[in-house]
Amino acid sequence: MTQGAGQGPEAERTATLRDFRVPGYVNETGPYAPSTHPGDVVPPLDDMYPEGYPDGYTPTQRDLPVIHRGDTLQTPVEPAVGPAAQPANGPGPLYVVGDVHGYFDALFTALQEQGLIDADGQWCAGTARLWFLGDFTDRGPDGIGVIDLVMRLSAEAAAAGGYCKALMGNHELLLLGAKRFGDTPVNSGAGTATFQAAWLLNGGQKTDMDRLQDHHLQWMARLDAVEEVDGYLLVHSDTTAYLDYGDSIEAVNDTVRETITRNDADEVWDLFRKFTRRFSFRDEGGADAVRSLLDTYGGTRIVHGHSPIPYLLGEVGSEEGEEAAGPVVEGPHVYADGLAIAMDGGVTMAGKLLVRQLPLDN
Repeated sequence: MTQGAGQGPEAERTATLRDFRVPGYVNETGPYAPSTHPGDVVPPLDDMYPEGYPDGYTPTQRDLPVIHRGDTLQTPVEPAVGPAAQPANGPGPLYVVGDVHGYFDALFTALQEQGLIDADGQWCAGTARLWFLGDFTDRGPDGIGVIDLVMRLSAEAAAAGGYCKALMGNHELLLLGAKRFGDTPVNSGAGTATFQAAWLLNGGQKTDMDRLQDHHLQWMARLDAVEEVDGYLLVHSDTTAYLDYGDSIEAVNDTVRETITRNDADEVWDLFRKFTRRFSFRDEGGADAVRSLLDTYGGTRIVHGHSPIPYLLGEVGSEEGEEAAGPVVEGPHVYADGLAIAMDGGVTMAGKLLVRQLPLDN
């Protein structure tokens, strides 16, 4: 948990959820109201890219349109209740978390519902294994609080014989780039662009930038991009762009870290641009795209975040102001001939932050 001024360890242990909201955050339309920022109003995807994203797509404007909320099909998956079940021996149960985007309260609640943390936010799942699929910041009110929580849970889980690990998302690359390169022009392939402008257009929060410290930057820069666990290939983005960075998991992770370490703005921008691509598994040929990754890196199914499930289901519109009666998505979306599992429930758009145990119950 984050610790405010004048708080000691005891106060930190007993803090309530409201203590983690950013000062000045106005709760106008619900507990997880999306923030406003430049670029919120854009044409729908069908108008911007009628034939889909071009190969050279560059995220120089906000890349997700407005959704018709409240009428999206759902994949029913019953959440676990109570503490995570512990096996008699061997590794503990495996959990994955979709995109958090700064919604600390939603993450705290979801982790509690799955029995992974207790009421004080401490790891209570023993040998359970927890993977975050990336995108901890931007759009929501407390991205740095989310990173601090994940970092702390990593230490607590390891001490209990389990683990809590995280993947590199495109928004980690975006935040790193905005901090390191700011308004330095980059070769975007679509005119002049900067990390600072792209960060603002895609939900960058000043409160996150103000609270960003060196240990956060170092942690993000070391994150893996791809991992395989229990036959599940874990990635952030639903794209085949990972294949551009190596023919093994180790090669991809090494290449991504080396690119970030070289600190070249154009190289990091190209990495960010490729990891921002989406929908490779959604339409005709999607299952083959998944297989190309599985054949290269291993695993029998791919698990990803990045693209909110409502968009994967095609429930995308252009009208603003529609109020949702409740979360649009309740569970993961299984598609691409059953080979792909999408975990981004769309917490930034009246959806749900998904934390689920694998294999799924449905």
